[in-house]
Amino acid sequence: MIKKETIVELASGFLEGTDRFVVEVNSNAENRILVFIDSDSSVLIEHCIALSKYIESKLDREIEDYELNVSSSGVGQPFTLLRQYQKYVGKAIQIKLSDGTQMKGLLKSATETQIEFFEQAKNKNKKSKKIEPGELITFPMTSIIEAKGIVTF
Repeated sequence: MIKKETIVELASGFLEGTDRFVVEVNSNAENRILVFIDSDSSVLIEHCIALSKYIESKLDREIEDYELNVSSSGVGQPFTLLRQYQKYVGKAIQIKLSDGTQMKGLLKSATETQIEFFEQAKNKNKKSKKIEPGELITFPMTSIIEAKGIVTF
């Protein structure tokens, strides 16, 4: 079985010096490997292809067969790294807290220990999808079960 750590090391080394980074690597006993990457700007399909080819060049199918998929983390995927939170500073996010509370709002700041978040103000115009900032709330990272970016058009 190809070790997850090997894939993380290969991918991180390849992405070093760019604004792209490894978000998650999953693998199973059948050597199905999924690599999710993100970027401070954007992830293009060309970035995924280049990383996939690089990883394939470092592994030997003759020794151990595998299936490799490289993908961007995606807009609707939960944040797993501080860097993803920081990418969304000033943008709309949705959070789910350990007490079951769910909120939408604008992320003001994010550190390893907490986020500052403008809870969405009650919008009088029901047709508007724009998130208007309301009260500033601070949450410890330990209280956040899930956070995701919100796409607004």
